[in-house]
Amino acid sequence: MLMVHDLINALGQIPAHWITLIIATLPIAELRGAIPWALASPPVGGGLDWPTAYVLAVIGNFLPVMPILLLLDPVSGFLRRWRLFDRFFSWLFERTRRKSRLIEKYEALGLILFVGIPLPITGAWTGSIAAFIFGIPKRQAVPCIILGILLAGVVVTLASLGVIGFYGIFKGGA
Repeated sequence: MLMVHDLINALGQIPAHWITLIIATLPIAELRGAIPWALASPPVGGGLDWPTAYVLAVIGNFLPVMPILLLLDPVSGFLRRWRLFDRFFSWLFERTRRKSRLIEKYEALGLILFVGIPLPITGAWTGSIAAFIFGIPKRQAVPCIILGILLAGVVVTLASLGVIGFYGIFKGGA
């Protein structure tokens, strides 16, 4: 999360709307970082209302999806000619395969849930890579990833507003 904090400080005078959008495009942070930041009061966060935070985070989280789906195959194929990049893509694809059993088993529904359940190593970035790895056609992958982003946005927004809490779930509470 330090990277996100450093980025926010570097962005300085950029309006909170744009910062929210930018955070949502970043791998790892995605909308799990954008929505809580946008809802937090200044100077810590953007001080946005929840509908604005949700919409901007969803849009920002979707922005990298099409470039990943369209460019991953040709870019990885080209770069794999060099050993360093071949090792990186082998590591990335194997790691994604291990974390994507849900997609392998349930395909489209699994992709929606994989993107939609806001846990570490899930989200639009990894879901896009997994769709590529498992050969899910782009026409099917894009709507699934969008539905997953919408679902994750609802969960993160409700958790950020305190409507649902994850602590109680892990402690055996409601």
